Amino acid sequence: MSDRVWDQPSANPRLDWAAVMPAARQAMQGLEKAVADAGLEAALLELVKIRVSQINGCAYCLDMHTKNARVAGEREQRLYALAAWREAPFFTPRERAALAWAEALTLLPQGVPDALWQAVRATFTDQEIVALTMACIAINGWNRWNVAFQTPAGSYRPDLAR
Repeated sequence: MSDRVWDQPSANPRLDWAAVMPAARQAMQGLEKAVADAGLEAALLELVKIRVSQINGCAYCLDMHTKNARVAGEREQRLYALAAWREAPFFTPRERAALAWAEALTLLPQGVPDALWQAVRATFTDQEIVALTMACIAINGWNRWNVAFQTPAGSYRPDLAR
């Protein structure tokens, strides 16, 4: 740990994990495809991915998913307030349930309260709950790859990603 107030991140990743083990990247992409094919709203998934990436401190994923959210039509105001979604009036009950679920699954030692389960169950179908949970698992995985190997943020371009 440095004594400086902040450190400038490296412009180079520690390791190109996807090149070292292409099967790992393919497995992660398979998980992402299953999530994408499950039918949840793209904008909802981006909010979940951003919120989980905020909790995990993943700069690369924050850069990626805020850009994707903007391309999908997300409003700046909601992106700015996402870290404080409980206090912000412009998130729907469905989004609130998804964000609370994502936080609980990211901060697992705190557990998943029965009241949250009931709220999610009342808002999402069984398939959507599985898809939402899979989305949380995937973004937590991506965050861990990128934080561990210090993938530099800032270069992601939505127009080249698909």
